[in-house]
Amino acid sequence: MRRPLSLVLLLLLGLGLGAARPGEAADIVIEDFTMHPETRWRFFTDAVMGGVSTGRLEMVTGDGAPHARMTGRVSTENNGGFIQMRLDLAAPPPAGTTGLRLIVRGNGQRYFAHLRNGATLMPWQYYQAPFEVTPDWAEIRLPFTAFRASGRLMPGTPAVKSLRSVGVVAYGRAHEAEIEVREVGFY
Repeated sequence: MRRPLSLVLLLLLGLGLGAARPGEAADIVIEDFTMHPETRWRFFTDAVMGGVSTGRLEMVTGDGAPHARMTGRVSTENNGGFIQMRLDLAAPPPAGTTGLRLIVRGNGQRYFAHLRNGATLMPWQYYQAPFEVTPDWAEIRLPFTAFRASGRLMPGTPAVKSLRSVGVVAYGRAHEAEIEVREVGFY
């Protein structure tokens, strides 16, 4: 029994499955929602700036893997327009990292990833990249070059070596938000 299992493992390693290709960074998981994620993730709405969007963030253990579920109503009334779940990073990603990786599902709408780094000094500053969700779990890869600065006085793309946080955001239009996140990482 040991011999065939060892052979299978050697074949998988030989094929490079699960390993980085030459010149490519390996995937780095920074959150899989297994170890008290409620202590690391913060939820907030545009109410911090006078908006009226509402929502909530809950940690869920169903469907085979723990994950976060963010739901709510995004309103653009009173200069608002977002709900967000944010993770502060313990350290920036290692050198050679080229993008953000998410495993998500949701209600078939557009959401955004927000990055904050040393150039995002004010609370309203961020780097943003859009992505679409479907009702099925899917991996989303967002290269750092796809992120755009929220203001003109910021550098065009985020400096990876000073990344401080990652956010998943329902933003910019009045809608019902429902997005689930099972994994967050870099590649």
